[in-house]
Amino acid sequence: MPLLKDAQAARRVLRNILKSRRSRAELARRLPTLQQPAAGSVQVVVYFADTRVNMYQIRQWYAPLAELAKTRQVTIIARSPGTMLTLLDESPVPVVYLRQVVDLERFIHSQDIKIVFYVNQNTKNFQMFRYGRMWHVFINHGESDKMYMTTNQFKAYDYSFIAGDAARERLARKLWDFDVDRKAIPIGRPQADHFAAELPYPADDRTVVLYAPTWEGDRASAAYGSIATHGVALVNALIATGTHRVIYRPHPRSGVVDPAYGAANRSIIAAIQSANAADPAAHHIFDDGNDLGWQLAGADVAITDISAMVYDRLATGKPLIVTRPVSPRAEIDETGYLGSSEWLTAGDADGIVAIADRVLHSEEAQENLHFWVERHFGDTTQGAATARFHAAVELLVAEWERNALLHSDDDPSSEDPFDDDDEDAISDD
Repeated sequence: MPLLKDAQAARRVLRNILKSRRSRAELARRLPTLQQPAAGSVQVVVYFADTRVNMYQIRQWYAPLAELAKTRQVTIIARSPGTMLTLLDESPVPVVYLRQVVDLERFIHSQDIKIVFYVNQNTKNFQMFRYGRMWHVFINHGESDKMYMTTNQFKAYDYSFIAGDAARERLARKLWDFDVDRKAIPIGRPQADHFAAELPYPADDRTVVLYAPTWEGDRASAAYGSIATHGVALVNALIATGTHRVIYRPHPRSGVVDPAYGAANRSIIAAIQSANAADPAAHHIFDDGNDLGWQLAGADVAITDISAMVYDRLATGKPLIVTRPVSPRAEIDETGYLGSSEWLTAGDADGIVAIADRVLHSEEAQENLHFWVERHFGDTTQGAATARFHAAVELLVAEWERNALLHSDDDPSSEDPFDDDDEDAISDD
């Protein structure tokens, strides 16, 4: 058995090496044809040092970044060849490939960068933190009550853009000596201003239920995933009615740690395919696409795990059910929305039809939902969050200019450059 595992690991390594080489070759072919940003033109960058496996973290910012680019030059910095290729095909704003540290440094010194956005806590972010004459701003890839939202890493950034009052209070409660009033700037959820889109199913009298579980997690305290504990039962129950339509959107990392979790994921996908074959009018959907928004806005009821999806759905103000983790070691912060959310236990998963109906039609459930929407996101009318996002950017630009004026006599060459022998490249996935 150990020999078999070693052989499987060796095959994975070999596949990754070959994949990386193909990506680099393709990128070498395409890069010479790309137009680079003019010197001094870029003011806002998004630093994304991750590989393709975490592309979902930056994809959700595409629409808000495209809107911001109408007033400020925005560019994404990619460090992985595979990620760069994907961004070239998808990104609505310019992208630059800076794999080597020397490339990164050269770009920074040729531009007028005032703000650097970060969508995750990748350790490679620290290669960008080296530069002090710009604001380093954590914008995250979602709002939630997961422990990730109160990590001490928030202190590494000059500022963080947060959703609203709930996030501010969460940080103030969890972090010692963190100036939340100055360093945390609430902007709502600008992504929600772009959720509306054409639906890939007909308008009929079926009740549409979005089931969007997270992955199984890589530690007991973050074991929020429900696919193996709730998912199979609830999807089968909804499919069986003939009056519901299921949109199944699992986290892209589902099953990477636990084979049983991956098997349950495949079982749900197979059940959806079988149901559609038996009744073509059902239009159940297995959604593994890049675009996120129409699912949240279009579903009558959503079922999610403890993840950012809870709060993306909450921003729409529409009915929501949250799965309760089976593991007693999973960290649940019930001081916020989760303390009064509509919970679904594993034991009740096969009774989801009645639970969804109650949540959809209960006046009490609607009042509770609207209270928490306001608490987490503030004003959610169309365009309000986008306006707050842009106002926060302008605030930091003005603050940058004020500091630049105060320190205009300083010698910028005093900043230590990266050494040529620093760890200087990001490998592909």
